[in-house]
Amino acid sequence: MKTPLSIQYNEKESPTCYTAPAIFLHWLGAVLIVAGFILGLIMTDIPGLTPTKLKYFSWHKWIGVTAFLSVVPRIVWRLTHTVPALPKEMGRMHQYAAHLAHLALYGLLIAVPISGLLYSQAAGVAVVYFGVINIPTVLAPDPQWKVILKTVHWILNYLLFSLVALHVLAALKHQFIQRDNLLARMLPFLQRNP
Repeated sequence: MKTPLSIQYNEKESPTCYTAPAIFLHWLGAVLIVAGFILGLIMTDIPGLTPTKLKYFSWHKWIGVTAFLSVVPRIVWRLTHTVPALPKEMGRMHQYAAHLAHLALYGLLIAVPISGLLYSQAAGVAVVYFGVINIPTVLAPDPQWKVILKTVHWILNYLLFSLVALHVLAALKHQFIQRDNLLARMLPFLQRNP
């Protein structure tokens, strides 16, 4: 039985590349993940509480909220569309591994921003999206939860960044070593005729 999240094996039933909205949301997510991670490293290296550090913290939070909001339409798209088939040469175990990696990426794209939001709230710092929209508080300030959630947010960020790096390396391996045209699913200009 085929479900919206099942892996596509029959290339005749599936498109050759993702739709424009799916491609846009994918690359938006990629930019947000990289920008949020780099900004997180920079801002935590700034000693003390400077205006620049506070500004970077705000930007980091805005990136996190945007990443969270952008994953919702990605999941809706994924549940309502047929995805391009994975190459038949890839083998079932590799296809299942790719499928599980994508599920983990979606999970982390939800968990990382939520852990950051809860960490901010446990620290007693409100999250105000773009300085305008106050994100509702669900956790009262709590020094013990602040320490726990800081660690959770840190671990989840490194898990996400590691999984993204693995995802990129796998895509490059398929493009330049296996030459199976897999990357063309997200970059249609790479599409080549059989």
